[in-house]
Amino acid sequence: MASTSASVDLSPLPIRTRPLLRFGQLFGGLALYGASMGFMVRAQLGLDPWDVLHEGLSERLGWSFGAVTALTGVAVLLAWLPLRQRPGIGTVANVVVIAFAVDSTLAVTPPVDALPGQISLMVAAIVLNGIATAVYVGARLGPGPRDGLMTGLHARTGWSVRLVRTAIELSVLAVGWLLGGTVGIGTVLYALAIGPLTQFFLRFAAVREKKDLCP
Repeated sequence: MASTSASVDLSPLPIRTRPLLRFGQLFGGLALYGASMGFMVRAQLGLDPWDVLHEGLSERLGWSFGAVTALTGVAVLLAWLPLRQRPGIGTVANVVVIAFAVDSTLAVTPPVDALPGQISLMVAAIVLNGIATAVYVGARLGPGPRDGLMTGLHARTGWSVRLVRTAIELSVLAVGWLLGGTVGIGTVLYALAIGPLTQFFLRFAAVREKKDLCP
């Protein structure tokens, strides 16, 4: 089998393999990912680890948040080279769809001030992010820059998605915090939970080849 609780085949598949299902899964997952980011911002209980890093670098370099996000994206893509990762349609769609989805979510979702509501929104955002990551990465049309780092390390080391994703998130969080990025309870919860959540949902969301579906 290509998928187990510890190992899921996330290598790209030819575009002609179940295209309607996979493209729907790709764009739906990316839209949900952007929505989850917007909910995380509105919860006001801490940024996700990558955005902690972006904020810290922005303050240190004096660059805009968007420019720093682009910079880290390029740097992460360069890290793909020794991992032999290849970009795909999903890599490009990642940038466009998520940006549109997060802006749309922020436009229609007001800030939440009551603590119970903030906690509920934060938890929902983290779970939704795990589902969305599994859905769009599982389409096997090419991950985004940061998720490609996860899938590349997963493939090259044989470590579980849970372990790889958690290690990346905690490392990024530590660097961002040292650079002065804002950390909250939501940040820590996200860093610890996103790896296990992503691995759990990948078991259901990862598209398999026909040969992998045979008993």
